[in-house]
Amino acid sequence: MLAALTPVRNVIATVWTWFVLATLLVLFFPAIMAWRIVGWPFDRMNYLGGRLFRLAGAFTARLTPRWHFTVRGTLPADPRHPYVVVANHESFADMLLLCLLPWEMKWLSKLEIMWVPLLGWLMWAARDVGVKRGRAASARLAMAACRERLAGRVSVIIFPEGTRSPTDQLLPFKDGAFRLAIEAGVPILPLAIYGTRNAIARHDWRIHPATAVVEILEPEPTTGVDQHELKQRVRSRIEAARERLRQETMSND
Repeated sequence: MLAALTPVRNVIATVWTWFVLATLLVLFFPAIMAWRIVGWPFDRMNYLGGRLFRLAGAFTARLTPRWHFTVRGTLPADPRHPYVVVANHESFADMLLLCLLPWEMKWLSKLEIMWVPLLGWLMWAARDVGVKRGRAASARLAMAACRERLAGRVSVIIFPEGTRSPTDQLLPFKDGAFRLAIEAGVPILPLAIYGTRNAIARHDWRIHPATAVVEILEPEPTTGVDQHELKQRVRSRIEAARERLRQETMSND
């Protein structure tokens, strides 16, 4: 009997989560768009509008009964101290998990996502950065936009794997985030994510039960460091933290 009800529960859970997110985006849309215009003279990076946008994701994560998402680690002392934030990428649910972090970051995202009605408009209003994969000119423009956000004392977040890993193994990290941090003279802030892979599976929009955590690791300075060594060191730290989180999660089950 319980097994027969599982597909029904899956449908209800999926409809509920996407309904909550869509409703919050619609409700927050006027305020975020208005602040992009009204706040322009003194909030060029739309820090406040961006925070409201991320709260829609945070509320969705909290209001999804099937998910238990948590944040661990030491929060940055100054939310306006800019970092290039890097994280591994397991699932679309990573974005909702990361919205629980209580400071604003501008996201480097596939340009195609910023064409999605409502969601893309809000990303534009929040001053997130779009990039066309495989286009060198687009990548240069995106990095210039990221440097502008950092100069405006707002962190940017990049998934250096470039896409979601199809397995539980980390993909190789790309150079862009680390080159950006060195050129801009800001630290790298690594984040380790574990547990979102099954929350929203790859190529699947259904909502599944998941226990997930994002752990904030110690920042990495970028002054006088080699880009390749920095990239490998950060990847190794994230990989080790993920493995520790995996073992802790399995021992708690």
